[in-house]
Amino acid sequence: MIPTQRVILGAGLAILLIITAASIALDVKSRSDTTWVSHTVQVLKKISDLRVLLRRAESAARGYEIYRNQAFSDEFEAAHAQIAPALASLKRDVRDNPDQVALLEGTEPLALRRMEVAAAAMRLRAANDDAGIAALQGKAEGRGLMDTVMGNLDQLSTEEERLLTARSQDSRRTGIVLLGIDVAGALVILLLVLMVMRESHRAQSALKSTLEEATAANEQLEAAVAERTEHLVTAHDELRLSVNVLQSTFRSMAEAVLVIDIEGNVLLSNPAAERMLLHRAGMNLRNLRALSDVFHGDGVTPLRADELPSTRVLRGEHFEAIEMIVRPHSGNDPRHLMISGRPMLDGQGDISGAVLVYHDATTSRDTERQLHQSQKLDAIGKLTGGVAHDFNNMLTVISGNTETLVASLKQQPELQRVARLIDDAAERCAELIQHLLAFARKQPLQPRNVEINTAITDIAKLLRPTLGEQIQIETVLEQGPMTAHIDPSRLTNAVLNMAINARDAMPNGGKLLLETHRVALDEAYAQANAEVVPGPYVMLAVSDTGTGMSTDIQQKAFEPFFTTKEVGKGSGLGLSMVYGFVKQSGGHIKIYSEPGHGTTIKLYLPPGEGASDAAAATPPQAEGGAETIFVVEDDPLVRNFVTAQLQGLGYKTVAAADSKAALELIEAGQAFDLLFTDVVIPGGMSGRELADKVAALRPGLKVLYTSGYTDNAIVHHGKLDDGVLLLTKPYRRNQLAEMIRKALGD
Repeated sequence: MIPTQRVILGAGLAILLIITAASIALDVKSRSDTTWVSHTVQVLKKISDLRVLLRRAESAARGYEIYRNQAFSDEFEAAHAQIAPALASLKRDVRDNPDQVALLEGTEPLALRRMEVAAAAMRLRAANDDAGIAALQGKAEGRGLMDTVMGNLDQLSTEEERLLTARSQDSRRTGIVLLGIDVAGALVILLLVLMVMRESHRAQSALKSTLEEATAANEQLEAAVAERTEHLVTAHDELRLSVNVLQSTFRSMAEAVLVIDIEGNVLLSNPAAERMLLHRAGMNLRNLRALSDVFHGDGVTPLRADELPSTRVLRGEHFEAIEMIVRPHSGNDPRHLMISGRPMLDGQGDISGAVLVYHDATTSRDTERQLHQSQKLDAIGKLTGGVAHDFNNMLTVISGNTETLVASLKQQPELQRVARLIDDAAERCAELIQHLLAFARKQPLQPRNVEINTAITDIAKLLRPTLGEQIQIETVLEQGPMTAHIDPSRLTNAVLNMAINARDAMPNGGKLLLETHRVALDEAYAQANAEVVPGPYVMLAVSDTGTGMSTDIQQKAFEPFFTTKEVGKGSGLGLSMVYGFVKQSGGHIKIYSEPGHGTTIKLYLPPGEGASDAAAATPPQAEGGAETIFVVEDDPLVRNFVTAQLQGLGYKTVAAADSKAALELIEAGQAFDLLFTDVVIPGGMSGRELADKVAALRPGLKVLYTSGYTDNAIVHHGKLDDGVLLLTKPYRRNQLAEMIRKALGD
C-alpha cells in the first residue's frame, strides 16, 4: 500500500471512530429518552387511575346515602382499599421530581381524609343518625377536600404532560441527530472507498508498465511455482482428510485404545477407554493395577504381574484376544475383556511404547453363559421327559395295587401298615416325577386369565401358617385390574416353593415380600437374556431378607436336584419346577441376589386378555357305571391294571395293545362308549391320531387320554388343546372314576 493510501485510510478511520463514538453515545441517550417518555406515560396513567378510584369511592358513598343499598357499600370499600396503594405507587414513580413529590405528599392526607368523611357519613346513614348526618353535612368538609384533591391531581397531570412533551421533543431531536450522524458516517465510508479506488487506479497504472516488463521473465517461473503449489495443496488436503478420518475413527471406536510409553504411562486414550477402563492420558497402568483384581478368563486364576497385557507387550510380545476378567475394588460389576497388543519401535528398532486394544466381551459372555445354561437345562429336560413315561406307567400299577392292597388288609394291621408305607413311597415318587416333568416343561397346563393380585392375596393367606410366625409376610400390589394367562394351581405351587426356600434362607426370621407390577421388556433386555421375547408382562417378585446366593449358586439354582441344604432337608426340585412352569407358560424368570443381602426372584408372566376367568368347579364324586370302555395301552401291566380297575367300577372293557390292533377291532364293528387311550402307543399312530381316525368313522366319539408325560400330540405351547381331557399317570382309583364319568358326559 502506497503512503497516500495509508494517509487516506488513517484519516478516514479516525473520522469513523469519532462518528461511531458519537453514534453510540446518542443511541444510549435515545434509549434513555424513550425510557423517560414511557415512564411519564405510566405516571399519567396512574394519576388517571387514582382520579377514577376517588370518583368511584365518592359516587358509591353518595349512592349508599340515597339508596342504602349494600352493593354501594361494597363498591366503596373496594375502591377505598385501592386508594392508599395507588398513592404509594404514584409517589414511587415521581420520586425523581421533588416538586411532584411535595405536591403528592400534600394531596395524600386530603384524599384519605375525604375517604374517612365519606365512610363516616355511610356509618351514620346505616345507623339512621339524622342529627349526626346533619352535623357532618353542615361542615361541608367532603366537597372541599375532593375539590382540593382533584385540583392537585390536575396540577400533577399538567406537570407530567409538560414533561412528556419536553421529553418527547428531546427524544425526537436525539433521533434526528443520530440519523444525521449515521448518514454522515455512510458518506465518509463512501468517500473513503472512492478515494482509495482512485489511488489504487493510479498505483495500478504505475505498476502496469513494470509488471509487463517482468511478465516474460516470470512466466516460466510462475508455471513451475503453480505446478508445485498444486501438488502441495493436493497433498495437504489428502493429509488433512486422512488425519480427520483417523481421529474420527479413533474417537468413535467401541473398543478401548491405549497408547503407552515404556514406563506404562498413558500417552493417548479414546473416549471408550475412559468409559470402559476409567483410563485417560496422564495415568500410569502400574498405579491403576492396585484399583482392581485381575483374573484369567476362567475368573478363578489370578493374573500375575508378569502376565499382564501391558507388561507382555512392553517385552515385545504380539498377541490377540487375551481374555481376562477385571473385578474393581469399588464394587462395580466385573468386566470380561479381550485384549490385543502391539509394541511400538523407535528409529533404532528399540521398544518405545505400545498400543493396547480392549474389547468389552461382558455382555456376549453373559449371553453365551445364559444360552449354555438354557441348553443344558433343555437337555436335562428332554432326558427327564424321556424316562418319565415308563416311570409313571410303573407307578400307576404300583399306586393302584397298593391302594387296593391297603383297602383289603383292614383285618391285618401290620400288613396294612407295610402296604401304606409302599403306597406313601409310590406317592412320593409320583411327586418327584411331577416335579421333574414341571422342570422339563412336560406338565399339561390348563391356563386361564387369572387376576394376579387376588391370587397373590389368597396365596399369602395360605403361606402364613406354613412359614411360621418368625417370617413377616408383606404384599405390594400394583393397583388396578391385572390378569395373567397361567395355570392358577401351578402358580400356587411355584410361589409356595419359592416361599419355602426363602424361609430356609432366614433361619432366624425375616421378611418375605410379594410384589406385582405391569412391566414391558424391551429389545435391549431380550438381547441380554436368552429366550426372552420383548413385550408386556405381568411381573411377580418374591423377595426375602435371607442369606442370599453367590453368582455360582445362582447359575445352578434351576438345575434339578441341585441344593445347598443339608441332606434330607430338600430335594433340589423346587426352583427347577418353578423354572419349568414359567418357561412352559411363555414367561421369563430371573434371580437377583447378593450374599448377606437376600434374594429376589422375578417371574415375568404372559398377560391375559380381558377379565379373569371363573375358577373351574370341583367335579362331583363318581363311582362307576355300566358303559363299555375301549382301553388302548401298550404296557401289559398298566393295561391289565386299568381293565381290572374299570371292571371293579362296573364297566365292561375292551383292550388293545397298539393303535393298529385297536383300529382293526373298531373297523370290525366293536361297540364301545368311550375310547381311553395312552397318548404314546406303538402301531404307527399316536393316541391322538387314533382318536382322529376313529372319530371319522364314528362321529361324536368320546375320548379320554392318559400319559406319563405330554408331547405335541395333545399339548401345544405347553397347553392342552381345547376340548381335550387328560388323566395324568400315575392316578388313583377315584381319579380314574371321576375322569371316566366326566369324559362320558355325566
